[in-house]
Amino acid sequence: MRLIYARYNSNCNSIDITTFDNILLRIEYNKAEEGTRTTPGSQCALNALAIDEPLEYARLALDGEMQMWVDAEDSLELW
Repeated sequence: MRLIYARYNSNCNSIDITTFDNILLRIEYNKAEEGTRTTPGSQCALNALAIDEPLEYARLALDGEMQMWVDAEDSLELW
């Protein structure tokens, strides 16, 4: 079984992912979010995701699904 650990790193503005093999992957969230169109509400949700669920944030960034997630988050706003 391969273990993966992810944490929000506020000092480097990144998500740091460490694998069982001691490989470190650093995703700078400014670069990951570059070009993503957000509203204030979805930006807040994206920030919360990076802090609370860094592995899910990293998955969205690496799979190229961040804009779809943001669009879905915006469609859930109350009118």
